Amino acid sequence: MGMISRKTVSKRTAAHLRMMLLAFICLLVWVPFLLMAAACFMPEDELLWRYLSPLGIGKAPVRAALLPSYPTLEPFVELLLRSPGFFVMFWNSCIQVFPMLAGQLLVGAPAAWAFARFDFPGKRGLFGLYVLLMVLPFQVTQVSNYLVLDRLGLLDSHLALILPGIWSTFPVFIMTRSFEAVPGALLEAAYLDGAGELQAFFLVGLPAGFPGIVTALVLGFIDGWNALEQPMAFLKEMRLWPLSLYLPDMVQDKAAVAFAAGMVMMLPPVLLYMNGEGELEQGVAASGVKE
Repeated sequence: MGMISRKTVSKRTAAHLRMMLLAFICLLVWVPFLLMAAACFMPEDELLWRYLSPLGIGKAPVRAALLPSYPTLEPFVELLLRSPGFFVMFWNSCIQVFPMLAGQLLVGAPAAWAFARFDFPGKRGLFGLYVLLMVLPFQVTQVSNYLVLDRLGLLDSHLALILPGIWSTFPVFIMTRSFEAVPGALLEAAYLDGAGELQAFFLVGLPAGFPGIVTALVLGFIDGWNALEQPMAFLKEMRLWPLSLYLPDMVQDKAAVAFAAGMVMMLPPVLLYMNGEGELEQGVAASGVKE
């Protein structure tokens, strides 16, 4: 009995230590977010007093705080009511990201269904090319993309970001793995009921592969919403810049407004992730599901 009780105590102690370690790691992840949230409600003088050194104004020590000493909504008032450039860039981001996602769905879903369900000559080589293009960093294809867009006359336009994003290979890869996990019994039942390939795609493939589709769209949204290099390379006019280029353009005397803008910019991806977390996890794990 003594041995059993000691083993039970040791297991409980190990479980408590693991929980404490995980809680500490989670705290480290949340600390930057909490500091930024607190800075959003700080007046300008308090913000400069606490973060002189990181803001490049002086060499005073950092006095970080999770709660402002004198909370104020002035940074949000300045951002949302007195900064028309913020709204212009916000809608630029929407104009560039949402059509790109719609195009990825219209182009990527049929292509992924073809890779998952059809056998055709060169399928493995073509899919391998998709994977190769997926892992290439933007810097490798930047010059070629620039030359193509320049030849088509699409530079300095929203299409310079929308069209390359539509033909991204990453959504095809994610949705292909999700469609491969669709049970064959469902497709056979649909074919026996007289459904054609197009009906099977819409009535069986899309509902069954919904987690993979949501995963591709969520990750595509986060990538497009936070894009920096593409708009910097393809957009020269500031009136076309997305919201991701608004924060680096902020000056030191608008530091509080920059923190508020960071919070507002972060809300859409966070809300999207929170509402699609279950489908996102299923879509990522779909490639390991067996019938």
